[in-house]
Amino acid sequence: MTRGSLLTAPAGGHDSESTSGAGATLAVVILVLTQLMFVVDTSIVNVALPDIGRELGFSDTGLSWVVTAYALTFGGLILLSGKVGSMIGPRRALLLGVSVFVIASITGGLATSAEILVAARALQGAGAALAAPSVMVLIMGITDPGPQRSRAMAMFVLAVGAGAAVGLLAGGVLTQTLGWEWVMFVNAPIGLLVLLGALRNLPELPRRRTPLDVGGAAASIVLMVALVFAFTSAADQGWTNPVVLGAFAVAVLSLLLLVVGERRHPHPVMPLAFFASMRSAGPLLSMLVVPAGQVGFLFFTTLLTQQVLGFTPIQTGLALVPFTLGLIATNQLTPRLLPRLGERAIGGTGLAGLVLGITWMASVAADAGPHTSIVTVLLPSVLLGAGAGATFAPVTAVIMHQAPAEHIGAAAGLNQGLQQLGGAMGLAILTSVLATAGGLDHGLEATLLATAAFPLAGLILFGGWARRIPAPEPTHA
Repeated sequence: MTRGSLLTAPAGGHDSESTSGAGATLAVVILVLTQLMFVVDTSIVNVALPDIGRELGFSDTGLSWVVTAYALTFGGLILLSGKVGSMIGPRRALLLGVSVFVIASITGGLATSAEILVAARALQGAGAALAAPSVMVLIMGITDPGPQRSRAMAMFVLAVGAGAAVGLLAGGVLTQTLGWEWVMFVNAPIGLLVLLGALRNLPELPRRRTPLDVGGAAASIVLMVALVFAFTSAADQGWTNPVVLGAFAVAVLSLLLLVVGERRHPHPVMPLAFFASMRSAGPLLSMLVVPAGQVGFLFFTTLLTQQVLGFTPIQTGLALVPFTLGLIATNQLTPRLLPRLGERAIGGTGLAGLVLGITWMASVAADAGPHTSIVTVLLPSVLLGAGAGATFAPVTAVIMHQAPAEHIGAAAGLNQGLQQLGGAMGLAILTSVLATAGGLDHGLEATLLATAAFPLAGLILFGGWARRIPAPEPTHA
């Protein structure tokens, strides 16, 4: 998913497979629709969370698993799935991933228990992880460099930018009119349309044999799941509970296995060279913590608006749409400012906007009551969206520029994976903060303030260690 994809796409494509005219346009539309479906699914469930919690009996802390289960498998498997796609062919990987995604969506809509829904969300994330890397590969492979590819990229950017707004609005409308189940069921007709279109219009590209680091991917997933489970369980059972301590022990063991395995594997999913110095590790770690603040903001603002302020699902969706509008506006402006101001200045400003926006929402939570209007929620949403739009492109650009040449592909996958995993980890920690601070009735202000600490950490990491990307040297004929 994601915002950094355009910065990491290869400059060339498989020109032998490129096409033109209506056939290429239709193929690009199918791929953009696929990307839109995955982006929408990261936000569409947010507005439905209160209804899901009431109907399936989730606790306040357990409800976060509806979001984190998807992010964990998406973020964890995307480190490996790009290589799988190159081995079996990107078209085949996309078809298989979307099929899994559709089956999981139907299963989630039919869920009668919290456990079934969480398992379905995890399966959705696995399907998205398998298909998502192939979207960009296929776009590059079926378009010619120049105007055709530029139009395709513009459509891709629009899907990425508009996806969150579409998800929030659609989630509100579907939840209020048809029921929360339809935030899951809606993926079925869209996914089937993608599958039929892909079968008829997408060519297969050449396959490439690359060694798979299955052990590294498995260890990283176990590490993240164990940590998320430990933090989430600690909110309900206490930090000294044997299950919680056991989960932390599994996380430590997985980390050790990951480090040992990655040192030995010739093509690791997480090259340790990225973390050899803070100059390269700082921007990567900031990409881990920044999404935690963004996901936490959307999650807890949804609970604030519906369960404290009494907004309807549609009102909640409308209140959060300015977040995406602000993101799109600054995301379009940022590329024009980067050459003049530099990545650290633009990214630092965006991160400061995230901190201020979340802190502003914490003050809204402190004074929340019957008198609170929807406008009060709109304003911090705009600021936070504008900050997000100015953050991701500069941070991604620095990560890719500082990556060793032999690890460019791994850096692209790690960049996307960290965004998903950071959101999952952050939400697990913040749900523990919510329980400790007094739950929804008394703890939202403190929890949102804790949420602001994540982009603040990102500001310190990125501002302290990011280096400006030098301008390319002029070429002479």
